[in-house]
Amino acid sequence: MGFMDKILGAGGSSTEDYVELDVGDFETSAGNARKSVHIAEIDGQEDVIAIKDAVYDGDVVIADITRLRTEDKMVDHVIDELRQVAQEVGGDIVQKGDDQLIVTPSGISVSREKLNR
Repeated sequence: MGFMDKILGAGGSSTEDYVELDVGDFETSAGNARKSVHIAEIDGQEDVIAIKDAVYDGDVVIADITRLRTEDKMVDHVIDELRQVAQEVGGDIVQKGDDQLIVTPSGISVSREKLNR
């Protein structure tokens, strides 16, 4: 399983699967980053607000919608609302499988092709 598979959820990973790395061990300027990638879980409509705020602020959000699977109308409503946000900011939105959404701000698009294919 590749790194991106773990980030994007292949194989049923959870937040416990993430390991915090000390950025002091690496040469990076992450503290000066203008954009961030946020990981979110959507349990209900109220969770969409933080995602919208992050995208409006110029950040990327990878959202787990697993808990909404049984409520098809709720999933459709959440996706429609986040699609509207992506459209308003000139960004992008894709659904990966049945359990994840990736929402980006202006200037960032999500390729629909896998790198290894």
